[in-house]
Amino acid sequence: MGTGTGIGRVRGLGSAKHGAVHWWHQRLTAAANVVLVTWFVVSLLRLPSLDHKAVVLWLSSPFVAVPMVLLTINVFWHLRLGMQVFIEDYVHEEGSKVAALLLLNFYAVAAAALAIFSILKIAFGGVPA
Repeated sequence: MGTGTGIGRVRGLGSAKHGAVHWWHQRLTAAANVVLVTWFVVSLLRLPSLDHKAVVLWLSSPFVAVPMVLLTINVFWHLRLGMQVFIEDYVHEEGSKVAALLLLNFYAVAAAALAIFSILKIAFGGVPA
């Protein structure tokens, strides 16, 4: 299945423009990760303590929960982009490559959804401080 076939285009193996977009997405998510992880670490360091009550109260704020959701989305998107490149470069058998990419997408979406659900549960008061 060459890069000009329908399945090749679906899998993102079409024209060279797709690779450039992928490369830019990796760089943009990396830059966003620098900003969001820096915010996360500085925010945690500013807490009076890291006990359960303090962290739950901190995460209950919309000014914390929203950036945490954005951080989660960005981290898992960046992870998916990087692992996709790894799989495409190092898994040579087509069936295994497609299966690995499907598993990667399932993992990234499921893990991000679970993390976002957990953040929102705390933010909306579902976990006692």
